[in-house]
Amino acid sequence: MSCFRAENLSLHFGGLKAVDSVSFAVEKGEILSIIGPNGAGKSSIFNLISRLYEPTSGKLYFEDQDITAAPPYDIAKLGIARTFQNIELFENATVLSNLLVGRHRHSTTTLWQELLFLPNVRRDEKAHRRRVEQVIDFLDLAAHRDKLISGLPYGVRKVIELARALCTEPKLILLDEPSSGLNVEETDDMSFWIRDMKTELGITVLMVEHDMTLVNRVSDRVIALNYGRVLAMGAPAEVQAHPDVVAAYLGT
Repeated sequence: MSCFRAENLSLHFGGLKAVDSVSFAVEKGEILSIIGPNGAGKSSIFNLISRLYEPTSGKLYFEDQDITAAPPYDIAKLGIARTFQNIELFENATVLSNLLVGRHRHSTTTLWQELLFLPNVRRDEKAHRRRVEQVIDFLDLAAHRDKLISGLPYGVRKVIELARALCTEPKLILLDEPSSGLNVEETDDMSFWIRDMKTELGITVLMVEHDMTLVNRVSDRVIALNYGRVLAMGAPAEVQAHPDVVAAYLGT
């Protein structure tokens, strides 16, 4: 059983085919990267999986469950987390508070129980804090735990967005250009964390990325897209050497 699969997935905006009959599967424990020029349809696929867009046609399956019509607010509950190209954090809250937001899907208490701060609420709060602290240790964020997001550099914010996604305890994580805006050292750190998410946390990774060095370092397989269609699929070196992929990037 695959972790996730798309079958004949299409997304049309009028006459524009952003995604055109794309099919692929992500196996459990795999790091699968989607590459392609700007406008190839990579982020559109993420928006379809996140249920931010309605597909024109095709099906989406997560652990063999049809999620094509699932509401967006159910996606995290199923075990799918996502980061964004443009960082989406609460600027005037601390790192710790931002990460605790990622624990929302695991909340089991009601509003009135929380208002009274009953024993079960206290137990939940401790459990959430323990999990958040584990993620802080995993991503070396201890020095920033109590700082406001607004005062942190871009590279650290990028890691915090990843941390918040990990706090949901996902089975599948969608990484939308995790290295964009990062320097060489920060990109190196990101590559280690992505591999560790697979090997240490057992998370399946689907990544959109332009940095081919990062793609080559971490990917088990690669899918190349252009104009919403799949050009090639396979091992990183094999896909990058494919004539259609070379033509899409460099022209003919």
